[in-house]
Order: sequence, then structure tokens, then C-alpha cells
Amino acid sequence: MITPKTEDEVSEFLVNTTKSVRIVGGGTRQGLGNYVGPEVKLSTLGLTGITLLEPAALTLVVRAGTPLAEVQGALAAENQQLPFEPMDHTSLLGTQGVSTIGGVVACNISGSRRIQAGACRDSLIGVRFVDGMGTIVKNGGRVMKNVTGYDLSKLVTGSFGTLVALTEITLKVLPKKKSSNTITINTDDKKLVNELFEKISSSSSEVSGAVYVPEEPKDESYDHNKEMVFKFNDLENKGSFVALRIDGDKISIDEKIKALTDELELNKLNTTILDVHQSTPFWIKINNLELFTQTKNNLLRVVIPPSQGKKLMQYLGNKYKYYIDWCGSLYWIEVQSKKNTKVGEIKNLIKELGGYLTVIKTSNEYDYEETIFTVDDTRLLISEKIKKSFDPKRIFNPGKMYRGI
Repeated sequence: MITPKTEDEVSEFLVNTTKSVRIVGGGTRQGLGNYVGPEVKLSTLGLTGITLLEPAALTLVVRAGTPLAEVQGALAAENQQLPFEPMDHTSLLGTQGVSTIGGVVACNISGSRRIQAGACRDSLIGVRFVDGMGTIVKNGGRVMKNVTGYDLSKLVTGSFGTLVALTEITLKVLPKKKSSNTITINTDDKKLVNELFEKISSSSSEVSGAVYVPEEPKDESYDHNKEMVFKFNDLENKGSFVALRIDGDKISIDEKIKALTDELELNKLNTTILDVHQSTPFWIKINNLELFTQTKNNLLRVVIPPSQGKKLMQYLGNKYKYYIDWCGSLYWIEVQSKKNTKVGEIKNLIKELGGYLTVIKTSNEYDYEETIFTVDDTRLLISEKIKKSFDPKRIFNPGKMYRGI
């Protein structure tokens, strides 16, 4: 492993090497994607520090190896926060280490607040990186209105370290929310769930999180931990529920809850409200996928158009352990370890529904007949050309996302 201290040292190394290189930060997300056995590990942990924090301009410039906790702490001191609510993969993947801001950007990690504030890539203003030939590149600026040149920032976000070595990141940040409440609606009516998601999507009440957690299947191959994970004083019903998060000060929260009560006709439904002391840990559990942390099965991340949710929910029935985030767009689906053929079946269905699927965690029995990332032939060809442009020596994490690239 090499741990350069400066961007120039990263460049010098990449100019002179032809070996395969795995780019690593804190190592907390090494399990995502295909296994890569590199000849060299390039650590970003020497590239640390916040180089600019302008609270008035809602702008943060930070080196890629800076721990995420350090970034969040610095923002909290200014009563600000990252808009996209990054999750923590350590418990799910069984990894150790410290999550870095570069790793978050490289994997485009975005939590439940995405429905209101956008994904990680939407908060990116600019990046500095070193490509596979050792060229140092700066893209974007320090203000959102900067539109000069191609927006490479969006392209490298979510590329899992297969295109460039990120060295510095510029992000827009937001004022920290003063408080939050969560409305839970107890229901196992899938039609109602889809109707609620549709109404919330067009609501002006600024819901910052919308999930559906169905009852667990009786199948013993799943870990039945739902009641333990979501054990809150005000969450009395043990069945399926929709949860909606409302942020702001007390007055604005009360006004939004009143508006949502009218819009969604909540007076006709079985509801409870979690106060801030229960709402905050609830969404941490949702974002960190605590329902699945002990699983030895396969875990799939599925993104589909919300309009196709009814078909997917009908397919899943009560055969799979899952829940829905992003107001109907994001599904986390657990598939039994010895039913790998089901992964392929689900993948084909997701393609038909116009979505995409990523295998986030594999069981010990996973045979890798099905690729980790969903991609059609056209997008694969485009990905090959992009890879060749950024990394002509094909040294960055070869095969991490797509086999042969």
C-alpha cells in the first residue's frame, strides 16, 4: 500500500505505474462491487483536511481522505449539514475503519433525504482528481452557478474508483434542521402505500423521508428482527407501516403535520407520531439498513420508477424480506442465500420495469453467474469508452463494476 500526502505524489505514482491499483479510503465499503485483487493499494488517507468552509456561502472544500465524521463535526459546529444524509455500511458489510468523504462520493452514497435534497452527486460543485495517466484535473468551481466545461463531477460520482483518484471535493451544504418528527401509518394495504407515496411526491409539505416497512416473511431463512430494530415507545403497532419524516422548528413541523393530515386523510388511518428523540434514531436505523445487518443472505439494491412499484410489490408478496425508501423508488430486497437463480429473475423483472439493480451484499453461496451491477449492452459499451478516456492503462479497480472493464 502507498499513502501519498499530496496530489502531486498521487500524480507521480500514477505516471510511472502500470500495475493494477485499488483506490481505498477508510476501507468501510471494500465489499461493494466485484472483488478486486490489485497489485497496489492507493490509500487516500494521507490526503486529509478541510481546505475551505464558508458557512455564509454554504460551501465546503475538503480533501478526499478526510473522515466523514470530521466533516460532519465541522459542519455541525456551524449548524450545517450534508444534504444527502450518507449511510454507514460498516455493520452491514462487517468492515472496520473510518468512512471518508471521498469514499462517500466515489460510491454516491445517498440516504432517505434524497427525495428532498437530491443524491450525493447533486450536492457536488466541483472535484479535483488524478486520472489513470497521472494528469491532475480540476472540474467545476466553488459556486453552484459555475457551468464552465463538462460536468465531470457528476460522472465520477458513483464510479466506485474505476475512473479516477479523487483528491479534493467541493460540496454545497445546508443549514442543519432544528428538529424532526415522524408520522407512522400502520397499514399492510399495498394499494394504499402506493397512493400515499404518490400523494407525498406531489405534496408541498416538504417530507424529507418516506419509507414503507412491511411485515417480515415467516420463512426461517430470514432474521426476524423487525420488532427489535424498530422498538420505540410510540411505535406500538407491530405490523407493517409507512413512515414520513418532517423537519424544521416546532411551529413549521406542526403546520406541516396539519397539512399532511388533510392531504393524506390521516384522520381515517391508524397513525402515531415519533418525537425528535425517537425520530432521529429511527432514520439512522433506516439509512444504515439495520434490518439486514446480521443477514447471511444476498441483499439487493433496486431503483425503479415509482409508477412501477405496484408490480414489484406484487412480485415480492410476502416471500422476501424488504423495505421501500425514497418515496417508492428505492427497494432493499433480501434473497435467500441458496436461491441465486432468484437474483437473475428479479434482475430481469427490474429491467422490464425500467430500473436497475445492484447486489450490495452476497451470500457465501453466491455463484456470481449474475453480475453485481445491472447494465445493458449499450451502457456497457459507453462505460468501456469512458473508462478508456479516463484510464487508458486500465489500472483503476479493473472489473470492480463490470467484468472486463
